[in-house]
Amino acid sequence: MAAELVTELGKITISEDLIGDIAGFAAVENYGIVGMNAKKVELFKRDNLRRGVQVTLVGPQTVAIDLFVTLEYGVSLPAVAENTKDNVKYRVEDLTGLKVQYVNIHVEGIRV
Repeated sequence: MAAELVTELGKITISEDLIGDIAGFAAVENYGIVGMNAKKVELFKRDNLRRGVQVTLVGPQTVAIDLFVTLEYGVSLPAVAENTKDNVKYRVEDLTGLKVQYVNIHVEGIRV
């Protein structure tokens, strides 16, 4: 599925993969996040920004995002999660024009 924006000039279709790439890039640029964890088995281990990102279309112009991350040891988990949520929400809304209903952070591990 894909999100759709309708303007007076026509229809814009935005794929879930693109939204996942934007969310993944926004997540890894935050201090404290050292990795993204894939939630599905990948046959070809390609390093891409979508790994660890699950995008759900809630409506035609609304998305929900789940991030599965590994954090650096010693950082404040709530502070890193809150900063990441704010950054991902801002980036996705700014670059796509879609509304982000929520961003969930799932901490899968901690690395030294």
